[in-house]
Amino acid sequence: MTHFWNWLIGFTAARDTRRRFLSAVMAIALGAALGAPAHADDGRDRYNDDKHWVGTWTASPQAADALVTPVPASFNGQTVRMIAHVSIGGGTLRVRFTNELGTDALVIGSAHVALQSAGSTTIAGTDRTLTFAGASAVTIPKGAPMLSDPVDLNVPALGNVVVTIYLPDSTPAKTYHDLARQTTYVSGPDNFTNVTAFPTLSTTASWFFVSAVEVLASPRTVAVVTLGDSITDGYASTLDTNHRWPNFLAERLQASRRTSSVAVMDEGISGNRVLHDAIGPNALARFDRDVLSQSGVKYVTVLEGINDFGLPAFFPSEVVSADDVIAGYKQLIARAHAHGLLIYGATLTPFEVTTIPGYYTTAGEAKRQIVNAWIRTSRAFDAVIDFDRAIRDPAHPTRMLAAFDSGDHLHPNDAGYRAMADAVDLRLFQRDSDR
Repeated sequence: MTHFWNWLIGFTAARDTRRRFLSAVMAIALGAALGAPAHADDGRDRYNDDKHWVGTWTASPQAADALVTPVPASFNGQTVRMIAHVSIGGGTLRVRFTNELGTDALVIGSAHVALQSAGSTTIAGTDRTLTFAGASAVTIPKGAPMLSDPVDLNVPALGNVVVTIYLPDSTPAKTYHDLARQTTYVSGPDNFTNVTAFPTLSTTASWFFVSAVEVLASPRTVAVVTLGDSITDGYASTLDTNHRWPNFLAERLQASRRTSSVAVMDEGISGNRVLHDAIGPNALARFDRDVLSQSGVKYVTVLEGINDFGLPAFFPSEVVSADDVIAGYKQLIARAHAHGLLIYGATLTPFEVTTIPGYYTTAGEAKRQIVNAWIRTSRAFDAVIDFDRAIRDPAHPTRMLAAFDSGDHLHPNDAGYRAMADAVDLRLFQRDSDR
């Protein structure tokens, strides 16, 4: 009897094995007959069907502008090493490169990612070659972004990812992000993408041709996009310290178990406006690219408008009213809601007696007060983040508190950016949209 049971178990196991084998063969044959691949390598089901891509770091693309000169203006057979401070971590990542504002094709001869040790040095053993449909070089058409293939790399939350690219041709920096507040390292001629100790010839504080780092994350992981101007971009924050207010927000989110699955994507552009171009496309023009198309986005914050009131000192034909800016907000709200996003309005911070010549006017201050009152009371946004209240001087509410002032009376210092992040109610990122 024992032999019978052993035979029956073996026969059944063999039969099941044959059945699974035949099923697999039939599935492959059926896929081929239908013209579909037997296994789609889309970077999602390759690793885990339950996971999805979420942006953990972003830099909004800008074009070379008359007001800003990129440094260096072009590269020629050089290697560029850039640092991206991520919000959430992950075990698989991909990088989005950008030629979206370029006027010619962009050739990247080689691209690598690694983890940062210090400065331009990477941690040994973390270097990964980035490929594009399996190729190590890529030509990005003008006006286009380009996603790398996924690579396995254990990236810690709040860690620094090093993105290094080799530009073999004469390459003007036509698509870049000006205000990185992060050192970028540039070599002399040659490909140094895979070296641990980088041979730095020069440095700059801009990012070039890279716009996002994304990680594969659990289904519950989502992201908030912080859309804004120089105050969101981190102007006047300490170089290489990641002391922008979105960085401090990411730290707070990571410190709480309830919100540690929320990524932060900083889409600030210094000088940006709601209604007119200045340094970078206006908020209405870039909203689809910088917010709606971001991987995993669920929430968006808006801190824009102060430049609409201040920059007409340099562009007299572009004077706008408070109602004009409010109408722009309503457009952003409608577009966010059409895509199921929750959108939070941030009050405009004080700028009285700013040192920028002509920027502050009593008329501009009156418009700021009207806009802030509308943000607080209209209930048009899904919630309000009161940055004005967080950093203003209680004894002189139209001015920034001295302890938070970088010195120009418009941009906060590191302490001011931390106070802004501390003013954000983290419960806003535990909400579900009913739209």
